[in-house]
Amino acid sequence: GEQGSPKDISLVIVYTLAKALAISPLEIYKMPLSMVIDLLSIHRVVSEVEQEEMNKLEKQAQSQTSKIR
Repeated sequence: GEQGSPKDISLVIVYTLAKALAISPLEIYKMPLSMVIDLLSIHRVVSEVEQEEMNKLEKQAQSQTSKIR
């Protein structure tokens, strides 16, 4: 896809982490860059695992629905 400007990317990172951690965006700005990168990586992995679990549940629900019909 199209790359955003560094400022836009920074704002998205701050928003994403602030929302995921339920903290003020100002707290993100106070963190060392290495911690922000680590937290963003962890958030990505957790989101991927959650999505995989949702996909499994969706497939199970579809399977159960087809058995009922």
